[in-house]
Amino acid sequence: MTSMAPSTPPLVLSIQSHVAYGHVGNAAATLPLQLLGIQPVVINTVQFSNHTGYGEFKGQVFPPEHIHDVLEGLRARGILARCDAVLSGYLGDAAIGEVILSVVQELRRNKPDLCYLCDPVMGDVGRGVFVRPGIPEFLRRRAIEQASLITPNQYEFELLHGAPLTSTQEAIKAARALLATDQCPGPQTIVITSLRTADLPLDKLSTLAVTAQEAWMVQTPYIELQPLPNGMGDVFSSVLLGHLLNGQSTADAVAKTVSSLYALVSRTPHGSRDLPLIAARDQIMAPSETFMAIRLTA
Repeated sequence: MTSMAPSTPPLVLSIQSHVAYGHVGNAAATLPLQLLGIQPVVINTVQFSNHTGYGEFKGQVFPPEHIHDVLEGLRARGILARCDAVLSGYLGDAAIGEVILSVVQELRRNKPDLCYLCDPVMGDVGRGVFVRPGIPEFLRRRAIEQASLITPNQYEFELLHGAPLTSTQEAIKAARALLATDQCPGPQTIVITSLRTADLPLDKLSTLAVTAQEAWMVQTPYIELQPLPNGMGDVFSSVLLGHLLNGQSTADAVAKTVSSLYALVSRTPHGSRDLPLIAARDQIMAPSETFMAIRLTA
């Protein structure tokens, strides 16, 4: 019997933060990508001892020159040119964002359809904006037009949009105003997480996916958990990108990602600051409960 050589997994260049302890940034994205058969090529924008959910932390934000050096090493080995997608999250500094956009443009010269998933990490309800000055403006004015897909939570989307959202239909309209058109660049898909507008039930948490032609909603029960674990957005974006690279449609990829995140949050021990990525890793690959994407008319 002849054995077949394993196929080469897709490569994702993941440029975001890293912590020595906990699951945020690359420390949250690496395992989900690997479990979904994707090979992450990891570049850390910061290295901290722990995430801010634990309080005081030590470490440093890496300068753009450090990111350039790592990219140059990957370029020399021919690895950079093999990357099939780029994933970015917490930046640490707006200058690092410019490095990311530069490498996206470089890769697209040979791969025009290269997917760039930008998770525009800026803040959240209750915490407000927690990134350095200049990053929200960089994301609004520079990053969004280069991204294929963005995954803001509602708070972050309202910062990008410039106004609060009052309804689902308003969210769809606002998302479509940011999408790419023939006249200007922009993302092809926007996925808004943790959506809780006034027209939605209080006992549900909603995720809205919007393209130029279609919109879908995925709803799960709202989980009362205090404190909420850090890194949920980082896990969401990595799982979503993994499903898309594996050939899932946007609606199916969002539904599977929401189902996995719900499973992880519901299995988070009381008082934990981190999702149980290792203990509940089976829920990343095959969540035990599936929530469907419902097509909306808009």
